Amino acid sequence: MDSRKVSCSICLDLLKDPVTIPCGHSYCMNCIKTCWDEEDQRRIHSCPQCRKDFIPRPVLVKSTMLAELVEELKKTGLQAAPADLCYAGPEDVSCDVCTERKLKAVKSCLVCLASYCEKHLQPHHEAPPLQKHQLVEPSKKLQENICPRHDEVMKIFCRTDQQCICYLCFMDEHKGHETVSAAAGRAEKQKELEASRQQIQQRIQDRQKDVKLLQQEVEAINVSADKTVEDSEKTFTQLIRLIQKRSSDVKQQLRSQQETEVSRVKELQEKLEQEITELKRKDAELEQLSHTEDHNQFLHNYPSVSALSESTHSSSIKSRPRRHFEDVTAAVEELRDKLQDVLRDMWTDISLRVSEVDVLLPQPEPKTRDGFLKYSQEITLDPNTANRYLLLSEGNRKVTLMEQQQSYPDHPDRFTYYYQVLSRESLTGRCYWEVEWSGRGVCVAVAYKDIRRAGSSDDCEFGFNDKSWALYCDTNSYEFWYNNARTPVSGPGSSRVGVYQDHRAGVLSFYSVSETMTLLHRVQTTFTQPLHAGVWVFNKGSTAEFINLK
Repeated sequence: MDSRKVSCSICLDLLKDPVTIPCGHSYCMNCIKTCWDEEDQRRIHSCPQCRKDFIPRPVLVKSTMLAELVEELKKTGLQAAPADLCYAGPEDVSCDVCTERKLKAVKSCLVCLASYCEKHLQPHHEAPPLQKHQLVEPSKKLQENICPRHDEVMKIFCRTDQQCICYLCFMDEHKGHETVSAAAGRAEKQKELEASRQQIQQRIQDRQKDVKLLQQEVEAINVSADKTVEDSEKTFTQLIRLIQKRSSDVKQQLRSQQETEVSRVKELQEKLEQEITELKRKDAELEQLSHTEDHNQFLHNYPSVSALSESTHSSSIKSRPRRHFEDVTAAVEELRDKLQDVLRDMWTDISLRVSEVDVLLPQPEPKTRDGFLKYSQEITLDPNTANRYLLLSEGNRKVTLMEQQQSYPDHPDRFTYYYQVLSRESLTGRCYWEVEWSGRGVCVAVAYKDIRRAGSSDDCEFGFNDKSWALYCDTNSYEFWYNNARTPVSGPGSSRVGVYQDHRAGVLSFYSVSETMTLLHRVQTTFTQPLHAGVWVFNKGSTAEFINLK
């Protein structure tokens, strides 16, 4: 016996506590009860299959005969209705032939432009004319194969307009166009699709390799950073211990020398005190002799008084300068200054090496001022590099060209001829800063630290050698100079210039900054050393200030 005849059309399983309603259809007691409970508000109850209405709600009574039949079927091992007889839901493609409750379609026919359940699909398997029809997975879009203008099946593909058309379209508005059958058009597009898929799959493989490389890079960065932190901490600890050892040595040497010198001084002090006692005794003898009234007695006793010996100490003490350990203090301070210079210079190299780990993910140049401000660098000017006619102010961020020389001490880093000054900071990585200028003109530049300072040769002048890059600004125009080569620059005039540097990428860009930012000139090169920001002020009274952007 076919199990479908004793299956519930609601749960699609064998009937449980079967009941037969007045129209003759049978359901599980709970299934039909639940269905009618939902219809209670309408006060009309209908059959889920034939949609016949019942008023009032029928009383459900278990069908003993059906229950016994179901039990017999269970014993024979028969199962519930197969899935291909499932009824179609709102999201399913339904059979176009079913007249009562529609079943799910199992196939759609591209010739008939209809969808069929398993039962109604049988003619396509059995009738020779129908066996040639093309069956596909159930589709709700079959009507899209019908020409909206002529209501004909679209079997032609117009290459000219890249669309499917019917034979009437081919004879009308597509006449003269390059056309092929829909199957041929599909074959062409299928080749393109396969090529696109191959490209996508290849790109997926490439990206997966990239992801794997990035994962490996993350692991390598973490391992290297952890080891470097550990090693650098050990090195700095050794350096601190070395300084502490030298401090202890100096302290010990000072204390030892202090003890020696104090001992020498006390020894000399004792000798001097003995000499004072002897002198006082001799002075008393001489005083007593001086009071002798008998001339003969005075002359007789005078030779017995020993002659006064010359002091061997007082003259040397008077002639020695009173300096003790002040020279040691000066020597230690000199050592401190040299260490600070070494640490500052070496820190630049360390910072540059740290920034070199950015090898796989180069950062694009910012597009907005807010983007540039993320890399803002505070710049302070180094007084030891300033020409003597330059006055530094505003915390060494502003420079003014003066009439009179300033009282700067001699220093090998000082520009002696050109009115130039460099920043104290050495710049690596990605940096951005802005210079506000006034007067007739200034030069905004960057340079290597080893640019020549003394004299008036091109080796000292910003932009006239291979150690500096310079943007010359005046009230009407700009010029860029590098290695004594001039490049005219056009752009809106502004009293503020922005400078962006990506040391690793070798990028140096100058911007005119006002309400908007305008690129004036961009350099792509290879930097071999850290850079220093610099300015050259041309006229008396002109100023240039590095703006604090933080």
